Amino acid sequence: MTSSAPATMSDYFARIAQALACDAPTQKCALVKALHQEVLQDRTVPDGDVQADAMQHSFSVPLPGRPARPLLVHPRDVPRRRLGTPAGRAALLHAIAHIEFNAINLALDASCRFRTMPAAFHRDWLGVAAEEAEHFSLLAAHLRSLGHDYGDFAAHDGLWQAALATADDVLARMALVPRVMEARGLDVTPALRDKLAACGDQRAAQILDLILAEEIGHVAIGDHWFRQQCQVRGLHPEQTFLALLQRPGTPQLHPPFNRPARLACGFSSAEPDALEAMQAPAPAFSATSA
Repeated sequence: MTSSAPATMSDYFARIAQALACDAPTQKCALVKALHQEVLQDRTVPDGDVQADAMQHSFSVPLPGRPARPLLVHPRDVPRRRLGTPAGRAALLHAIAHIEFNAINLALDASCRFRTMPAAFHRDWLGVAAEEAEHFSLLAAHLRSLGHDYGDFAAHDGLWQAALATADDVLARMALVPRVMEARGLDVTPALRDKLAACGDQRAAQILDLILAEEIGHVAIGDHWFRQQCQVRGLHPEQTFLALLQRPGTPQLHPPFNRPARLACGFSSAEPDALEAMQAPAPAFSATSA
């Protein structure tokens, strides 16, 4: 681990790729947080022509590193547990921790994969990765206080599948990961937070309060770069977003939608109405649906 901010974009991308490929959660979080602090101290990712630097070097995007556990299964095969039991609460927190771990990889992958985007794009997604790493660290620590570790419960890989489906287009990635997958967290987190508080787990409720507040910023970053790409390509943002929702394999959204949070992220006031018109009512909540 270096002690100063990377000197060139090539150095920066090498560090991003190292963190992305790391398969040990604690070490991955440490690598991300260290790089973010170094960039903050230097106040920017390295100056220079990002596109020229990216084009001069041969880069490959590594597969995201992950530990041997948790066991990844199809979503329908994730065991369902009652939230009112200690095991059910632990399973829910584990599911959220798994989402946050995947979110670290998603943010790193965005910077590593879409290298010719402006330097501000890379600053933004490194910052997101650092906050996701903190979310994961808090949830993993709380799980340990409940007698469990990350990896103790089976999980599914739906969030990363969305990354694979948008690997060839930054506009689609910004639309379908932050504005669909992560925005879904804005809709469901308040109810999950209240359920955990009602079960007496105030620490978990505090962690979800933090996650909700910072996820609004993450979705807003995705919204900003989605709209930037629409502007570059001469596309209408709302029409383009609704069209992308029709792509095969795009996760189906279910109301109710957290309108205040979505508006705070940059969604237009008409978009929640359009989403509600497209979707069916949500199925009953389960501890494995987060």
